[in-house]
Amino acid sequence: MPHPPHPSHPTYNPISVLFPRGRITGEDHVNRLVLIVSLLLVSTPAWCIAQTWTDETPTLAGGRVTLGGEVTVTASPEDDGRFNYTDYERNALQLIRVALTAAVRPVERVTLVTELRAEGDTSGGQWTATPYALYVRVRPWRDRPIDIQAVRIPPVFGVAGRRAYANDNVLIGYPLIWQYLTILRPDAVPANADELIYARDAGWQSWYSVGASDYERGVPLATAFRYDTGVEARVGDELSRISVAAAVTAGTLSSPGTGARSGGPQLSTRVAVRPTIGLVIGGSFADGDFLSNAAERDLPADSRSQRYAQQSWGADAEYSRDHWLVRAEAIAVRWALPYLDDPPIDEPITSAGISVEGRYRVAPGVTVGARVDHIGFSTLAGKYESLPWDAPVSRVEGGIAWNIARHVTARFSVQHNHRQRGQVTSSTLPAAQVSLWF
Repeated sequence: MPHPPHPSHPTYNPISVLFPRGRITGEDHVNRLVLIVSLLLVSTPAWCIAQTWTDETPTLAGGRVTLGGEVTVTASPEDDGRFNYTDYERNALQLIRVALTAAVRPVERVTLVTELRAEGDTSGGQWTATPYALYVRVRPWRDRPIDIQAVRIPPVFGVAGRRAYANDNVLIGYPLIWQYLTILRPDAVPANADELIYARDAGWQSWYSVGASDYERGVPLATAFRYDTGVEARVGDELSRISVAAAVTAGTLSSPGTGARSGGPQLSTRVAVRPTIGLVIGGSFADGDFLSNAAERDLPADSRSQRYAQQSWGADAEYSRDHWLVRAEAIAVRWALPYLDDPPIDEPITSAGISVEGRYRVAPGVTVGARVDHIGFSTLAGKYESLPWDAPVSRVEGGIAWNIARHVTARFSVQHNHRQRGQVTSSTLPAAQVSLWF
């Protein structure tokens, strides 16, 4: 089954269709600028998409404008345990997404890539329209695989955050390490170990006594639903034996961007090796300030001079042969939090997760797949007991994808989620999805 066209080809950084939820407000000037430019780029040529329904990528202006897009509708029962909620507080199994992408090449070796996404819920609720990507890619040399990207850029760290279309995934759910919301927040911090341990009972929304004073969602280990703003450089491409990429961004893996909830800045890098055909092995690292400026201002004076960093390590591998494809990715994260009161959080807290998936094409247009996920958390010593600072969580998901027509794919999957603590500790959720792409 062919993959949908990537307007950002030939780089390894395709535009994601995992579009985040969020309103365009005066607090985020970057979002407003990106939205205006995205609308200008994608609205004018959109009328021609329906007239170009072949395997070829739709183009305009003699190939200088490349178009792409997707419409995806996903339905499932309500996820009462919030196992599938994203960092924009939408259920990932109840999404309607409409994406338009464009890559504009005004001059040789300079390309402007943008994506605009509208998103709603199959269970009802408000629609949102948000710019997801807008970056300039410059290739200084025609015959060397070196490029520089700037503004709202794809992530350097790991691989799941750069997988472009739902068509790249036989399953409907997302890897836990890139989606599941922990109880940790960059805009509010616990005063002591007991406060963090007790927050586990609140589930995906937590409250802490220092910083923002409301209940609010936590952050994932890394997010697949938002690009960050920054500058990236890459040496090597998908055909190179070795490729290296590095980026400086405004936020962190868990909390991209420059809003009131975000930390940053962050330095991230990834090295990928392709020792043989079909095999890719990668390693990643990221280091950035986790606490937001607003949260740091609420700390005692003697605690404000410390650095509260999020450091992340990643490893990934992919192997494909014949009708098989197997992927694995692991992330380990360490957060430094302030020592405010007893019982203290006097050591960084950590979390590690792994995702392993495989798929097999059983017949032309029909693929089956499965994924196993787990996230664990380090133990924290409270006054009365020692417990993991968040509840360990696991997921098993299996499904089938059927390419109904050349540009239409239907999927059905069933996932089982389990965690050790919370109001809902177990949930089995079937889901159905239809994707139309060009």
